[in-house]
Amino acid sequence: MKGTEKIIAHIQADAQAQTDDILARAAAQCEEIRAGYEAKAQELYDSKLRAGAKDCGDRAESLKRLAEMEGRKGLLAAKQEMIAASFAKAQEMLVSLPEEPYRSLLKKLAVDAAVTGKEEIVLNSRDRERCGEAVVKAVNEALGEKGQMTLSADTGDFAGGLILRRENIQVNCTAELLVELCRGDMAATLAGVLFE
Repeated sequence: MKGTEKIIAHIQADAQAQTDDILARAAAQCEEIRAGYEAKAQELYDSKLRAGAKDCGDRAESLKRLAEMEGRKGLLAAKQEMIAASFAKAQEMLVSLPEEPYRSLLKKLAVDAAVTGKEEIVLNSRDRERCGEAVVKAVNEALGEKGQMTLSADTGDFAGGLILRRENIQVNCTAELLVELCRGDMAATLAGVLFE
């Protein structure tokens, strides 16, 4: 039996060697497959990381541009508000002139706007009471023979200045319109003074 045992032991040793060899090749193949998948997983991870970083960078840049645009819009709105307030203050100062300079201004406006010299001068109720007759008299004197203007019994709903009316034709010389006409020409200059 000793010979048989030797043969069995030899067969078992060969089988064990073959088994070990198969297991070693299987382990090597598993390691190769695992390493390949780890490399693919790392590559996918890196790709997703780069894409996420790029997406975050793009979003941050987009939000930065949006914030800058909103800031510029806010600044522009504030500037426009300040310019509007400046013109409102100019109008307030114009209609709050002392009586003599204000009468002179009304006279000049009426004389410059007169076409026939027979127009009716429409003032707001405050100016009609304060200096209406004096303005009409000064305008007629300035127009000489042509001066036949009258003070309208009507009053206008405007801050200051006047309206010349002849039949259905009106010439608007109100403070509101005068300031608005100056606004187009002076807004850029005023913005330069205020904001530079």
